[in-house]
Amino acid sequence: MKFIEDINIDNKKVILRLDLNVTINDNKIEDDTKIKESLKTINYILDHKCHVLIMSHLGKIKTKEDEEKNSLRIVGDSLSDLLNKKVNFIPFTRGKELEESFINNEITLMENTRFEDLDSKKESSCDEELAAYWASLGDIFVNDAFGTTHRRHASNYGIAKHLESAYGYLIQKEIIGLNPIINEINRPLTIIMGGAKVDDKIALIKKIIVKTDYLIVGGGIANTFLCAQGYNVGKSLYSKEYVDEIKEIIKQYKDKIIIPIDVVVNPDNTTIKNITDVNDNDNICDVGPKTINLYNQVLSKSHTMFLNGAVGIYEKDDCSTGTKALLEVISNKDIVKIAGGGDALASINKFQYENRFNYLSTGGGATLSYIANGYLECFEDKL
Repeated sequence: MKFIEDINIDNKKVILRLDLNVTINDNKIEDDTKIKESLKTINYILDHKCHVLIMSHLGKIKTKEDEEKNSLRIVGDSLSDLLNKKVNFIPFTRGKELEESFINNEITLMENTRFEDLDSKKESSCDEELAAYWASLGDIFVNDAFGTTHRRHASNYGIAKHLESAYGYLIQKEIIGLNPIINEINRPLTIIMGGAKVDDKIALIKKIIVKTDYLIVGGGIANTFLCAQGYNVGKSLYSKEYVDEIKEIIKQYKDKIIIPIDVVVNPDNTTIKNITDVNDNDNICDVGPKTINLYNQVLSKSHTMFLNGAVGIYEKDDCSTGTKALLEVISNKDIVKIAGGGDALASINKFQYENRFNYLSTGGGATLSYIANGYLECFEDKL
């Protein structure tokens, strides 16, 4: 594994992959944390008299309308302000204008890498021709996009197959910060998984359950676990196609898995119910106080914990009690406390618990994948 200081980048053309996937509303960036986290690596590259071509994704691109609302132009303006340097934004992902800008300008920001996904998914399928083209533009590749390290895309895994490569300072920071849940675990380890759906996490759950001592599930993910246990979840979101797989996981690891025992139902007229009392017309939106007490008992037996996601619809006041109560429980435990992922960090910031954790990771799925696999997939065969 190489980091940016381990390789010679002097006077080179450096391709830098960042995670600038920020939330933009009304042409304003809601939170520029990810942009600020990139500055140390950018400045190191510039201090070594390099030209740098910055690549990032923003949102998902499935339609022409998605392109219009997910351009990186606004991000480029913000980056320019923060660096106090001109960032030359190129509204294309290939072509002569991009190539000449990289040669002639100190900093170039290329348009959203996922614009290449619109017709043929060349970015997300790690198209070899696209990866080779992007790699041909530079001498060195630096990956500092921790949030996409679990994805083998053309702009990370693909480019790394063609160029001398290294991690940037943010990924180095993440590796150090996450070490207590990767290599130096003080057990028992408890992982808390929330979020909307189990669909894109089932493979990770199968790996994580082997590595953790307890797996607490909440949010929409818990609904599929509840269905697998034979409970009625009414109109709640759950993943019907994965119920049987979850049933087998619970059967094999029943002593590790903690599911809600009471819930808050119906977001617009909330009621607390035991899980056995949920009916066909109910819609689960949060966990109840008995469940928080159960979570508390498990965390009291733990020495290390990782939180990913929220256990309810924390954006709605009437459905945020469970998430807030869980954060209060966690904050009062004298254990190693780490969190990661968009909803986890957003809820922590909303309820002002950010100073009560040992480390807050910029990655959600990337961090879960790192826990599950023990390596960063984007460079698995390269470093």
